[in-house]
Amino acid sequence: MVRSIVVYDTTLRDGTQGEGVSFSLQDKLNICQRLAEIGIEFVEGGYPLSNEKDVAFFEKVRQLDLGSTQVCAFGMTRRKGLAADQDPGMLAMARAETPVCTIVGKSWDFHVTDVLNADLDEHLEMIGDSVSFLGRGSQIVYDAEHFFDGFKANSDYALQTVRTAAEAGAQWISLCDTNGGALPEDITRVVETVAKATAGFDLQLAIHCHNDGDLATANSLAAVEAGCNQVQGTINGIGERCGNADLIAVISNLGLKKQGYRLLGGKGLEHLTELSRYVYETANLQLRNNQPFVGQSAFAHKGGMHVHAVNKAAHTYEHLNPAAVGNERRILVSELSGRSNIIALTTKHNIENDRELMDRILAEVVRQENRGYQYESAEASFDLLVKRCAGTFQRHFETVKYRVVAGDRNASSNHAFAEAIIKLRVGDTDVFEAAEGHGPVNALDAALRKCLGTAFPVLEQMFLLDYKVRVVNCEAGTAASIRVNIESSDGDHVWGTIGVSENIIEASWLALVDAVEYKLLLEEGTLHPAPAEAASANV
Repeated sequence: MVRSIVVYDTTLRDGTQGEGVSFSLQDKLNICQRLAEIGIEFVEGGYPLSNEKDVAFFEKVRQLDLGSTQVCAFGMTRRKGLAADQDPGMLAMARAETPVCTIVGKSWDFHVTDVLNADLDEHLEMIGDSVSFLGRGSQIVYDAEHFFDGFKANSDYALQTVRTAAEAGAQWISLCDTNGGALPEDITRVVETVAKATAGFDLQLAIHCHNDGDLATANSLAAVEAGCNQVQGTINGIGERCGNADLIAVISNLGLKKQGYRLLGGKGLEHLTELSRYVYETANLQLRNNQPFVGQSAFAHKGGMHVHAVNKAAHTYEHLNPAAVGNERRILVSELSGRSNIIALTTKHNIENDRELMDRILAEVVRQENRGYQYESAEASFDLLVKRCAGTFQRHFETVKYRVVAGDRNASSNHAFAEAIIKLRVGDTDVFEAAEGHGPVNALDAALRKCLGTAFPVLEQMFLLDYKVRVVNCEAGTAASIRVNIESSDGDHVWGTIGVSENIIEASWLALVDAVEYKLLLEEGTLHPAPAEAASANV
């Protein structure tokens, strides 16, 4: 039999508790729409009592067409000594008018007595009253906080809390590994015990894992195997401390690796990479290159032996087809590469039958990497290297000299300035220009464009996307080599270039020159970079 596993996303609530994560109201609405589009069944929008943004979210989300996706409001049980219909949190959740309400209550007797300062029996009443009150108009997910630690400390009381929620009408009991310290065998044993203890009720079990032991994905899978029909987490695993279960990994494993499970209403998983990167971008977080399934490096091959095998049969070093999750295979080039890497990366140059040239290219890559170059994110510079080794590269201009001056405009001012003076030879003509900029690299770029603008007006289409600086050999201190990576675009394509020098200005100049040369070769139709929409995810 095939079991349908419901996916419950809490990126917009639990995810925002992660360090450095903040969403605007429009961000939350946009992410909610994306989650609905890929088929996630439950989207937790936030706690309507906590801030005005969450209140506005629940008002505006009603205007979205979310299909069968249901929005959940999150909140705590009523306060002790206060009736549910008088409790501000209960009333705020009711006003949210969501089809699902998630109520969090304590499972650990220690938390009840020492954190809430409540009587154990009184807390059971708080759970029952809260579920009954909100259950009049919404489906209820009872969030059993600290359940696995509570079960370890006092299993009888922990089970009483979930039975109380079940008796009050909760449709889901979510067992939470709030501290993230459980092991898969703990999860399996406890879930099976809870399933037996609640077998007489019309409800289903859910799992909510945190990643403090780096086991949130494994624990979520174990819980599903043990009987949970709903799995909770966040996109990319963002969340407090070490984060939550990464729904990307959980969905991919259940949908593609395990047998007998139906995810996302039967929809395909080919949009997971796009969704992952969209959330990173919206949250202004750096992509995790080595993230399983969807990371930029998840299907990247660098070792020559690996590439040789992958070229013959992809599954030799890939656990699944990257297209299944919307990702792609990448072949990298470095001093670890063999001829197979070079062949894979130079297909567009039609030189695969020239073994001597392949060896020259590989030798040059090794030599350059010894100087600090890395071509994984600078494929444009690699393409130029190939053309230089093949003797087919024709420079469009030659650097005669350049000079950059930067500093304060005057001794009493904190306003910095930078100016660059460049002399180039374009054909038989020497061109001499100067320009100011916000910094030395900006000034160099402006002067370079002034020098080349008349001869190559197409450069007006080109603009900078990203500029990164990295120290190569930090042990050399201020005399260390500097690696500069520049990412450029013309709106249709994106390409990366690199420069390395002990002088950061020279390193930047080398990367700038490669970027311009590549654009000019692109206009001549001799190169074919990745489209902007495909490459932008690597920024």
